[in-house]
Amino acid sequence: MSVAAALVSGSLRALPWGARVGISALLLVLAGGLAASGAHLQNQHQNRDERPGVSLLDIEGAYHGVEATAPLVVQLRAGHPEELPAPERELLLSWLSSKRISEDYDSLELGADAPAEVLARRCVECHSRTGLEGAHGDARIALGTWPEVSKVAFSRRVEPLPTAVLAASTHAHALGLGSLSLVLALFLFLTRFPARLSAALCGLAGVALLVDLGSWWLARSSAGLAPLLVAAGACYATASALSIVLVFLDLWLPRRGGPR
Repeated sequence: MSVAAALVSGSLRALPWGARVGISALLLVLAGGLAASGAHLQNQHQNRDERPGVSLLDIEGAYHGVEATAPLVVQLRAGHPEELPAPERELLLSWLSSKRISEDYDSLELGADAPAEVLARRCVECHSRTGLEGAHGDARIALGTWPEVSKVAFSRRVEPLPTAVLAASTHAHALGLGSLSLVLALFLFLTRFPARLSAALCGLAGVALLVDLGSWWLARSSAGLAPLLVAAGACYATASALSIVLVFLDLWLPRRGGPR
């Protein structure tokens, strides 16, 4: 059977064996590329807010820029720990908002009012390496030493990606992913699966990719678009992954019946 005859037969299963092997190998390459994209996204954006993992704040920082409030400040403002006297809470917040965070941490001039002393009295019982490994594992962070405290004491501005970098990334993604999506759409419509399903996946991938890449630029003016960016990216990845799976299945599942 010629390739042309196979393509009008209603299933990629009718292609010559060698063609099916080659296309299958390329589909596996594409699947690996999608997985690598997820890993790259995490490696590129994680810890922008100085916290483990990729958060919405990391995404906002990458495309819009945000003020990343120190985790220690967040907890103190939230009223943790509840038993901390108000004067000592204000003392710690004042210290964390100053420009002498490292200098005044264990200042001898401050004596018992030095932040290190307050933390030792009020926090270290739970927030210490021993506590984290024992009954206070849910405390998550240790505050027993300056290297530990310094990880959660500084607020900072998370700057967005430079315009030149964003333009280069848009160029690469638009051409690469756009071409990939067109090829997958073509293969989808050559499979045995319902045309409505192929159309739905094609439509979802196309619209999601447009919204995703467009949101990269629009989010520079509005941080509120970051959730849309994340949702669009997830929809595109899902549609592409499902398309790959369906094409792969059609290449190797036994045919049942004639053309759709």
